[in-house]
Amino acid sequence: MYKKGGADIILFTNIQIKLAKSGFYKGLNRFITICSKAVIMTLVLWAAISPDQALIVLNTANDALLNRFNAYYVWVVSFFLVFCIGMAVIPSIGKLKLGKEHEKPEFSNLSWFSMMFSAGMGIGLMVFSTAEPLWHFGDNPEVIKGNVEPYTRDAIQSAFRYAFLHYGLHPWGIYVVTGLSMAYFSYTHNLPLTVRSTLAPLLGKHLNGYIGHILDITAIISTLLGVAVTIGYGVNQLVIGFSDITEFGWMMSSDENSAPTNTALIFILCIVMSLSTISAATGVGRGIRYLSNLNLGLSCILLLIFLIFGPLFFLLQLYISGLIDYVITLPAISVAVFEIKTPLGDWQENGTILYWAWWIAFAPFVGLFLARISKGRTIREFILGAMFAPTAVCFIWIVLLGGTAVNLELYGTADGNIIGAAPSAQLFETLNMLLSGGMSKAVSILAVILILTFLITSADSGVLVLNTIMAGGEKHTSIKHRIIWGLILTTVIGTLLIVGDGGLEALQNAMIIGALPFSMVMVLMCISVVKEVMNHRK
Repeated sequence: MYKKGGADIILFTNIQIKLAKSGFYKGLNRFITICSKAVIMTLVLWAAISPDQALIVLNTANDALLNRFNAYYVWVVSFFLVFCIGMAVIPSIGKLKLGKEHEKPEFSNLSWFSMMFSAGMGIGLMVFSTAEPLWHFGDNPEVIKGNVEPYTRDAIQSAFRYAFLHYGLHPWGIYVVTGLSMAYFSYTHNLPLTVRSTLAPLLGKHLNGYIGHILDITAIISTLLGVAVTIGYGVNQLVIGFSDITEFGWMMSSDENSAPTNTALIFILCIVMSLSTISAATGVGRGIRYLSNLNLGLSCILLLIFLIFGPLFFLLQLYISGLIDYVITLPAISVAVFEIKTPLGDWQENGTILYWAWWIAFAPFVGLFLARISKGRTIREFILGAMFAPTAVCFIWIVLLGGTAVNLELYGTADGNIIGAAPSAQLFETLNMLLSGGMSKAVSILAVILILTFLITSADSGVLVLNTIMAGGEKHTSIKHRIIWGLILTTVIGTLLIVGDGGLEALQNAMIIGALPFSMVMVLMCISVVKEVMNHRK
């Protein structure tokens, strides 16, 4: 309660999420859980039974939304970035604690950062830290406009400018908006750790009805789709890595367009999901934290190898020049709305806008997980730690792995082999070109282990978030339901992998379509936080 002009300002804190006290769904909200399962199974069955039809329908809807809301996505994501920076730099707001004044952070800075990074970006960087710069090396706005020639030294600066844009402050700003909102209302005002709590100052008692349920169901569906699509593509890369190391013929098809076999995909998926379910059952404090710390250690080793064996001077120069170029051009490229047509369609629609929609679709999952592990930290500490630190590390990944691949194509022996490989295989092609013999094999094994641990932490974090929402924000959920949702996630991914890329792409499109309404919820989150923070300062 706060005073303003002699009147009391009261935040609605009587949010009630009814949980079952007995039976199979004990500890969970039956309505939210059953509705979420029904929607997911309907969507998955559609994608599995009629993948071509599902893909056509969802592709059409997805393309229409991305095209029509092109400018909206550009401006709203830039707004989220400005909002986060503003919250951090205003002294009276930045010092506010996410929790009570006496509460200390639950995790050390190292564990906190490693869990954030693993959940938010880890597995994506194993693929795209190489693939993203190589894509922009031959196809970015400067190349398309004719200002620079593709695949030349002149194209390097613009290639990394847009790679930094897509993996820099903007995606982490999206995650921070959601995570900060949930953490602030949950830990400072004792509201449930769910999406609905973030709108308490705006919707009040209406959150106890179907409006609140729909918000939480939307977050569950978005989380499961996001995790399923990510792990589906990650398993694909893991099979390629295993095949590169072991040379087992049964893992890859023998036709002209060599691809992982269904047997290999399901085998690797079962390994990943079995380990992730065990990790989720042990909770954040043990399994997830230990695996995330392992991820950080293995990542440092991999990056150190690229630093030692890669073109050191070229990479250092690239990091400095790329970072300076990113900072200088950030205001302009953040708000640029343009149409640049290519044979594959509009570049911004297929690049930046697609990324912004994808990160927004991931926001409920990553945001709630960030909130879950950030109790006791100040708003400024949360924003700086969850936005600027991961961005700097993402840039290091992109420069070391992507920069090495670019250098090998320009000055080395790659001769188009890295560029010509599938995105999931480009990391291993780079390692084969950079190193030789046993060293190449050893580092490939390290990369495969890292992909595996990143996949496990993505899956177990997702299962934890799903159960937290269904349990009305409770941290300690039933092990039984963590295992059940691990099995559901395995079934969803396995079904779609067997169906083929059409099934996964259909779910990816469904996930991105759902990002549009959730982006509007995120705008309301920002208004809600500002309103309550201003009241807190009265």
